[in-house]
Amino acid sequence: MTSTLRKSEHALQWQAALAAANNITEKWNQPGEPGGAMTLFDSRSLQGHASGGLSNLTTGERFSIDSVVRYASVTKHIFAALALYHSDAGLSLNDTLGQYLPQLKAPMSQVTIGQALDMTGGLPDVRETLSLLGVSVYAASEPDAILEFLAQSGGLNFPAGTEISYSNTGYRLVEAILNSKGILFETLLQQHIARPLDIALHAPESWFDVVPGLVPGYWKDKSVWKTTSAGLHLSASGSLTGSLRSLTVWLQSLLANSGPGAGMLEKLTVQRHLHGDIRSAYGVGITAVQIGSHNVYGHGGSHAGYKAYFLLHPQLNAGIALVSNREDTAAYSAALQVMAALLDSPLPTRSNAIPDGLYASVAEPYWLKVNQGVASYLGADESLYQGADKDEAISLSAHMPMRLRWDGDAIKGEIGHAVRQFVPVEPNDCLEMVQGGWFHPESKAAFDIEGDQFVMGVGPLRSRGTLTSLGQGRLLVEMPDGPWQKSFCLYFQGYNVRLVSNRSRVLNFRRALCLQLP
Repeated sequence: MTSTLRKSEHALQWQAALAAANNITEKWNQPGEPGGAMTLFDSRSLQGHASGGLSNLTTGERFSIDSVVRYASVTKHIFAALALYHSDAGLSLNDTLGQYLPQLKAPMSQVTIGQALDMTGGLPDVRETLSLLGVSVYAASEPDAILEFLAQSGGLNFPAGTEISYSNTGYRLVEAILNSKGILFETLLQQHIARPLDIALHAPESWFDVVPGLVPGYWKDKSVWKTTSAGLHLSASGSLTGSLRSLTVWLQSLLANSGPGAGMLEKLTVQRHLHGDIRSAYGVGITAVQIGSHNVYGHGGSHAGYKAYFLLHPQLNAGIALVSNREDTAAYSAALQVMAALLDSPLPTRSNAIPDGLYASVAEPYWLKVNQGVASYLGADESLYQGADKDEAISLSAHMPMRLRWDGDAIKGEIGHAVRQFVPVEPNDCLEMVQGGWFHPESKAAFDIEGDQFVMGVGPLRSRGTLTSLGQGRLLVEMPDGPWQKSFCLYFQGYNVRLVSNRSRVLNFRRALCLQLP
C-alpha cells in the first residue's frame, strides 16, 4: 500500500477520506490477490492516494495509480463529450437515431440521441440480449454484425421516455453514427484529450487488442483467481483504457473547467427529464447523487475483472476516483464511503423495511427478490437505504432509482420512475405444462426445459439453470454466465414465451413442435 497527503482545504476532510480509502485498499493486501487504487484530488493537485493488492498475479507487481486498466463505463461521459461537442458531426440531443442509421426500424429508430445517452431510450442491451440467446460472454463479435442484429427487430424494453434503465446500446449506436461519417472515437480521444493533457488513454475495439501496459482483470472461481476475457466488441460504451493517474488528470480538467474539460461538466450534467417532466438524476454519461446536503456527480464502470468509479463535487473543487482489477470490488459503495468521509456527511442508514422474500407483479413479467437489505429487480442488485422515514426504502442509484414501501400485503412504489407493485410469489404448476423445446426463429437460438432445469447450448457447451415458479405462467431462471450469475424470467403466453431481464426484455421464443413422420 502507498499513501500521500497534502494540506487540507476549506471544510473538506482530506485526512478522514484518505483513512477511508486506505481502509478499502488495505483489504486487498492478501497474498496472491489482485487489487486496486484510489485518488483524492482537487483541480490543482493530488491530495492523496492509496493502493493495495497486485496488478499482475504472474509477475507479483504491486498495483499503483499508474497501473493501466479498463475504465469500462466510465468511458461514457468522455465519449459523450467528444461525440456531442468535439466531433463536428452536428449531432443534437433531439435528433433521432433513425436520422443517421436508416437501417433501424421503429420504434428503435425513433429514440432520440438524448434518450439513447441518458438511459431512458428503452434500448435493449446487446450483451444481455446475446446472453439470453445463449451466446457466451467469451464469444467474439464484430460491430457491423451487432448493428445488423439490432436492426432486425427494432424492439424496445419499454416506450422511450417512460422509464430509466441502464443499457450500453445507446452509446454503441451513437458511435456507429460517428463511424458512418468517418469519425473514430480513438482519433477524437487523442486529438482533444490525451495529447493536450499528455496522458495515455486508448479506446481499443476489442478485448484482444494490444494495449501498452494493460494489467489483467481477475475473478474468483471458488477459491482460485482466474484471468478474465470478453468477446463482445467493446464500443464507446466502455472501451477506454488508462491508469488511475491519467483518469485523475482528466477529472481535474473537468473540475478546473479549463483545457479539454472546459464547459464539459456543466453540459454533461444538465437536467434530463422523462415524459411527464419527471426529473432524472442521470445526465449524459454522468449521474447525480446526494450525500447529505451535497450534490456530487460521477459514474462507474464494470467489465469482467475490472471496476471503476469517480465522484466529483464541483462546488467544493474536490473529487475521488477508484480503479480495480478484481471482480469482487464494490466500486460504488467504496466511492460513496470515501466521498462521505471527505464531506463529513454520513450516508443514509441502510434499510430493512422490505421483508426478505421473492415477489412478483400481477399479470406482468416483473419480479423483485429482497435479501438482507438488497433488492434485486429483474436480476440487478441495489442496496436499500432509509428514505423519507423508516418505512420507506430507497436506492442511491440514478439508473435504477427505487422508492418502495411494504404495507403488510404488498410492496408499492417506483422503480426506474415507473410505478410498480409486487406481492409475495404464489407458485403454481406452470412447470409441468412447458416441458420440451422452445426456439427463437430470427436467431435460430433454442432452449429446453427438462424437469426443473433450463438447458441451453450445444454439445459440451450446454449449460443448465435452476427454475423457480413466480406464479401466473412465469418461471425464474438462475444460471452462470462466465464470471457472473444471471437471472431472467420466462413469461409464458400460450405457445410463446418472453425472456425478461433487467436490460433485455424483447426476445420472444416459440414452442418447438416436432413433426412425427411415419
